[in-house]
Amino acid sequence: MATKVVMPRLSLTMKEGTVVQWFKKEGETVQKGEPLVEVLSEKVTYDVEAPESGVLRKILAGEGLDVPVDQVIGVIAAADESIAGKELQAPLAPTREIEKALIPAPKPDEAIERIPASPAARKLARELGIDLTTVRGSGSDGRIVEDDVRRFAEQATSVPRVREVKPLAGIRKTTAERLSFSARTAPHSTVIMEVDMTNAVKLRLETQLSYMEMLIKAAAKALQKHPALNATLDGEQIKIFEDINIGVAMATENGLVVPVVENAEKKSLGEISSALKALIEKTQQGKLARRDVTGGTFTITNLGMYGVDVFIPIINPPETAILGVGRVAEKPVAINGHVTIKHMMQLSLTYDHRIVDGAPAAEFLQTLKQILETSSFKDS
Repeated sequence: MATKVVMPRLSLTMKEGTVVQWFKKEGETVQKGEPLVEVLSEKVTYDVEAPESGVLRKILAGEGLDVPVDQVIGVIAAADESIAGKELQAPLAPTREIEKALIPAPKPDEAIERIPASPAARKLARELGIDLTTVRGSGSDGRIVEDDVRRFAEQATSVPRVREVKPLAGIRKTTAERLSFSARTAPHSTVIMEVDMTNAVKLRLETQLSYMEMLIKAAAKALQKHPALNATLDGEQIKIFEDINIGVAMATENGLVVPVVENAEKKSLGEISSALKALIEKTQQGKLARRDVTGGTFTITNLGMYGVDVFIPIINPPETAILGVGRVAEKPVAINGHVTIKHMMQLSLTYDHRIVDGAPAAEFLQTLKQILETSSFKDS
């Protein structure tokens, strides 16, 4: 009996997934439970197992295609079994936009040779870097002459040449959709505060802990005192989370991912360090599981390693706030009328103004600043 392979629903909010790769070709034998196809959803790759044993008779969704959940992407059946009339959907193909992106553009010389133009016009076009397909000819039968090229060069505005075309797909598409949704629906507001990291710098040298590990623990402690920042807006209800799960934004070749350190408020610095290192390793190897990137309640994003002092991040929905972290730099600081050199860092808290007002957001930053400056996150 023919068995349909469908795009699985990996989360309550998932609407579609991307077919990354098929592990089997049409006509190959598959065993129930073995990985059959890799799909991508919400920044997580997931291996879909074969629901039954048999032969992969038909692949209905090619690699690189976005497919709605519960839609058939393949068919498993016996080798001699007819699969006609099984209400199977016609084979899917990439969208026109993706097709265009995948078709290489003709070489400039080949395109030029197909255009009726005089030798002088061709020579001038090459010298000026003009595509003859964009020039309108005034000669007989639309033939392009030298004056046409010269006139086009004088009148044309500067248009940048396209080096490469990439389809907006996979992790990049998911990131674009989520951040666009966040910017459209949540009124963003940001407060910025400077923090003295002198004690944190000393601790880093003594223990080899990273600033991010300290920030995760400090943020978790601050969120315990200011739970309104550890919340979400669900319809007309503000839901404040009991768990404090800190997401850490990480850049990859394919786009931004946000793996989550679960229950950060209950973990020691050493446990946070171990959990973060494990997530970094999974991210680098492309092995993040669905659980690794879901359930976040607050996000931290750091651009300090790029020399950035301060920036305004976009909230990671459905969370209420995100903390932007700048670089730690030596700066002259006035204390009691005297100037001294301190290691300073800028923190920017972007929050959803529907849920939190400016004063509570500033109070959260004040608490976070005090925790970082006194290294009181070491107490637990």
